[in-house]
Amino acid sequence: MLRGVGITKRFGGVTALRNVSFEVGAGELVGLIGPNGSGKSTLFSVISGFHPPDEGAVFFDGRDITGARPHTVAQLGIARTFQIVRPFTGMTVVENVRVGALYGRGERSIAVADRRARELVEFVGLEQRADTLARNLTLAEKKRLEIARALSIQPRVLLLDEVFAGLNPTEVRGAIDLIARIRSQFGVTIIMVEHVLKALMETCERIIVLSYGEKIAEGAPSAIAADPHVISVYLGKTYAAR
Repeated sequence: MLRGVGITKRFGGVTALRNVSFEVGAGELVGLIGPNGSGKSTLFSVISGFHPPDEGAVFFDGRDITGARPHTVAQLGIARTFQIVRPFTGMTVVENVRVGALYGRGERSIAVADRRARELVEFVGLEQRADTLARNLTLAEKKRLEIARALSIQPRVLLLDEVFAGLNPTEVRGAIDLIARIRSQFGVTIIMVEHVLKALMETCERIIVLSYGEKIAEGAPSAIAADPHVISVYLGKTYAAR
């Protein structure tokens, strides 16, 4: 469904991604891990059109989308969240989601967009906060709002960037359950960037590891957790011994 071939991205003299290739099938839930600065969010930005690659290509359903603008990528059905959540702070929760429903995939009916927005607000568990200004939400609530906004464009692929970061264990468990419900109800393909490794290992079926912009490993969570190279550059012996 989604494939990257030989992706390289440079920022001045810094090579953020070097010859990275990957493939994600329909309905998969894949984790993307690695040290800070390893290129994870940059890869998301290349896929979603925010940063065109200097070399390589991105294909979605066999179509070359390399360098397509973000709004075009979204209209094709690829949505993403961001590490730093930036809702429209002066708008309510439901208004934030309605924007995506209206403009993400070209919905013309305000009534239809409003109905979908309210359904998604309820789906992510924010129905009691639907008319609350986004600036007044907790971090966990803002992350749920970010997911609802991404879902509002009816994506086929969802790129989740550190949705567990900053959450307490109860909130992380709630986020894991929400991701499971997203897969069950919408059948969306999901790729997750995450540093909360225990939760990621529990959630994903396959994991890709980046280090210094290069892919160094790929496999099932159990295999990644036991990989000596991954332990050396990222997980550490303490994690491996758990």
